[in-house]
Amino acid sequence: MSASQSDRARAFRALHERPGAFVIPNPYDVGTARILAGLGFEALATTSAGCAFGLGRPDGAITRDEALAHARSIVEATPLPVSADLENGYADAPEGVGLTIRLAAAAGLAGCSIEDATGRPGQPIYDLSHAVERIAAAVEAAQGLDCPFTLTARAENFLHGRPDLDDTIRRLQAFEAAGADVLYAPGLREEAAIRTVCASLGKPVNVIMGLAGAAFSVAQLAALGVRRISLGSALARAALGEFLRAAEEVRQRGTFTFAERAVSFGEVERFFQQSRV
Repeated sequence: MSASQSDRARAFRALHERPGAFVIPNPYDVGTARILAGLGFEALATTSAGCAFGLGRPDGAITRDEALAHARSIVEATPLPVSADLENGYADAPEGVGLTIRLAAAAGLAGCSIEDATGRPGQPIYDLSHAVERIAAAVEAAQGLDCPFTLTARAENFLHGRPDLDDTIRRLQAFEAAGADVLYAPGLREEAAIRTVCASLGKPVNVIMGLAGAAFSVAQLAALGVRRISLGSALARAALGEFLRAAEEVRQRGTFTFAERAVSFGEVERFFQQSRV
């Protein structure tokens, strides 16, 4: 690993160790990565859904090679540390998840997340014992690297019709015991649930914002014990929402008032002029 990657990896680890909470936004291409860096964010994360949408596919329909190529483009876009959304590691077997971790590091990433979701509608969540084996394999691979690699373990119950907080906490605790650096249960929308999850764990907890029904501030989440706040596909969906509204206005009404809301050409250019090497 290059010195630059090592520096990024250590900076990313340090963000999780300082007091309070930090936001790790999710760009969906090189341009949005550079804009977020220009706005002063300290780290970035990829979004599997944002990547898939950019390829004209639904979430979950990209390959490991495509996800890692996308992640590499985000890594190379700015000097910031980048963590990747690598879904379930693109493998059922623990050995396959371990390989994904090594490939992620080779792509220049400072960390990644691994889900306990199978991708199969009939059995959406891995059995706990198998889920833990997969995280343990990811931890072993990460610990074999030349510099810190921050592994986030995700418990996906709430995104797959299983809003069982007790089981979610049991899974996160098992992932923590297996060596995961950050714990994450996407889909938590209630203050009490977020506080309980944070209080039940000794490692940093990531919470996603940008989902309907959850409107906490950074300060409120920090007070609940959250250490890291990600946005998932929210920025990509916000951009697509404005795109759809503009296109529908033109198609259905034959008017162009959307242009009044558009960012100016010069403002966008300034971000990219600043990012030129």
